[in-house]
Amino acid sequence: MRRVLCLALLLTGCSSVKQAPIPIKVVVVTMFERGADTGDEPGEFQFWVERSKLNRVMPFPQGYHALRMNNDGVLGIVTGVGNTKAAAAIMALGLDPRFDLRKAYWLVAGIAGVDPNDATLGSAAWAEWLVDGDLAHEIDAREIPRDWKTGYVPLRRSVPYEQPPSPLDGQVYHLNAALVDWAFAQTRNVPLMDTEAMQNERRQFLQPNAQRPPFVLKGDQLAASTFWHGKLLNEWANDWVAYNTGGKANYVTTAMEDTGTLQSLTYLAHDGRVDLNRVLVLRTASDFDQPMPGKTPAESLALTKIGKYTGYLPALEAAWRVGHTVVDKLVAGWAEYRDRVPAN
Repeated sequence: MRRVLCLALLLTGCSSVKQAPIPIKVVVVTMFERGADTGDEPGEFQFWVERSKLNRVMPFPQGYHALRMNNDGVLGIVTGVGNTKAAAAIMALGLDPRFDLRKAYWLVAGIAGVDPNDATLGSAAWAEWLVDGDLAHEIDAREIPRDWKTGYVPLRRSVPYEQPPSPLDGQVYHLNAALVDWAFAQTRNVPLMDTEAMQNERRQFLQPNAQRPPFVLKGDQLAASTFWHGKLLNEWANDWVAYNTGGKANYVTTAMEDTGTLQSLTYLAHDGRVDLNRVLVLRTASDFDQPMPGKTPAESLALTKIGKYTGYLPALEAAWRVGHTVVDKLVAGWAEYRDRVPAN
């Protein structure tokens, strides 16, 4: 009778046998895909799907986009754009009973705006510090006091950059510096894509780093769901990142999701589901965060459309070339890196 009952349960899909969670080695976190996952104009996910053979599609109705996985234990997710979607999608993944993420490394790999003082189009920056740019008070720039540099005021403070700094919980994240240094060391000489259009644009900028061909560097990130643009906001970004980290971080890239991702990972780490020491953030420069000389911010912003950035495809290429170098090393060395986080 027991055999008959078990067979009936299996045939009806009602098996009470619980499958063990799938152990994941690396989670690749991307933020958007423009169309299909393969075969058309790519977003951040497509090169990972096609080149890293993320062929197994796994439904993910509680998130933004179906998950994909390969035979090496690499899992890919698309979170959706903005800190809110990123936080929700990563929390949903972290609570998904299908996966064992306790030993997983997390690689955020996406495009960003870049500070021309630090890097150029197509460059790839490994972040050690992430700073949130959304939690604040704000007064319209047309109404700020004459002696204020900005209308953006730290939350629970009265004037810009009031001392002493007191970032809120979740406003600043410091990643595992030894792991970041290791990832940078593995990738600092990865050749990056360059184009004539990128060369023409970077020649317009006066900053030496903006004029260089694309390169890999270490550089910190400001995460804000508002897509901002302009030289004055670039100054604010540099000041805001330095202020909130006590001068320890240098703003290099601007993106829209990563403090949301880190907030969810932090909560999941509290529950023992993930290891915060295994998180990496790689952002690649699709556009400058300010106009080239001779253009106004409004004129420049009007040309800033997804897929139309001068460095769009080279930045996607850089995210995969640099990112997959680290992913492949982690997978190949899994016997060691499963229980020991690499350090340079």
